[in-house]
Amino acid sequence: MRIFISTGEVSGDLQGALLIAALQRQVVAAGLELEIVALGGEKMAAAGAHLLGNTSSIGSMGLFESLPYVLPTIQVQRKAIAHLKENPPDLVVLIDYMTPNLGIGTYLRKHMPQVPVVYYIAPQEWVWSVSLRNTSRIVSFTDKLLAIFSEEARYYQENGAKVSWVGHPLVDRMENAPSREAARESLGIAPEQIAIALLPASRRQELKYLLPVIFQAAQNIQAKLPEVHFWIPLSLEIYRESLEKAIQRYNLRATVVSGQQQEVMAAADLAITKSGTVNLELALLNVPQVVTYRLHPVTAWIARNILKGSIPFASPTNLVVMREIVPEFLQERATPENLTQAAMELLLNPSLKEQTLTDYDQMRQCLGEVGVCDRAAEEILQMIPDNAMFVI
Repeated sequence: MRIFISTGEVSGDLQGALLIAALQRQVVAAGLELEIVALGGEKMAAAGAHLLGNTSSIGSMGLFESLPYVLPTIQVQRKAIAHLKENPPDLVVLIDYMTPNLGIGTYLRKHMPQVPVVYYIAPQEWVWSVSLRNTSRIVSFTDKLLAIFSEEARYYQENGAKVSWVGHPLVDRMENAPSREAARESLGIAPEQIAIALLPASRRQELKYLLPVIFQAAQNIQAKLPEVHFWIPLSLEIYRESLEKAIQRYNLRATVVSGQQQEVMAAADLAITKSGTVNLELALLNVPQVVTYRLHPVTAWIARNILKGSIPFASPTNLVVMREIVPEFLQERATPENLTQAAMELLLNPSLKEQTLTDYDQMRQCLGEVGVCDRAAEEILQMIPDNAMFVI
């Protein structure tokens, strides 16, 4: 069996790797062979995929922010389509990564309608869509949509997609997460030391728009709590130099860590973080967090005034329950002062921290049961035409 998987950015690479591992487990158990070709990143390659292109650093959020990635995105999309022409797969899995995957999905429906297309972790049109145009395109070429959020499932089903809600794959990933004590021992953090994780960037644009705000807040906290130490896990190795220069510039007591992101998060008393999948990881590890995000001011103005877009929340942690259970500061409210105040309250107010942990418990109930990746893999394998009688 041959499966083609297309995704991008750091989070897509992680989700793709978790899915590939589940697919391999089930195929081996059934005595079958599976070849996976993909657009993705190093984690997917390590899980067994042959990469056509590394897309983990090709991605952005916003209009102006996307301009440097237009040409790389077109190139990787064309490379994928050329491969599909020459090597028709038994099935295609698309994971998030909306712009390239819209092009790939549309091509498949027009030129290779016999190849089933599964969209796993569909673009969050249910959160920020200003029209149904992209939703309709997704539904038109998708044979099965595997939703990770219940609201996502409802939205796409109401708009004509065939949907299965499988739950969020991070539920599986957190099964093997280290305890706070084990993580601190691994990193050499003393039990009494205040450790704060800083997670400013998984996209290059975030180094420009978020890093200064988050690092200035860290500097403010350091002035108030001299015993604090900051830990910064690398999302991509290419960001190391920028982060280390910023640490010197802001005179932070901080350590950059590679390959131990989960340990850093598990060990932390608090995280100051960009909005994204990492917010759910922190919540599942019971780490209080302050969330922020900024776009280019012109992008934000266009979204508000021309596209008339609005979002209830940016952080997935809040979106899951549709209320603010972690403080988030967006655009004009994303200031060092606001981040500092929210962080200090979470660090010094035990009742506020306790309420956060209680809210995390409620959120966790909305993410599904363990076995998400296996359920997704089973749904995918059953879509392969010559494998209609595949039984797990």
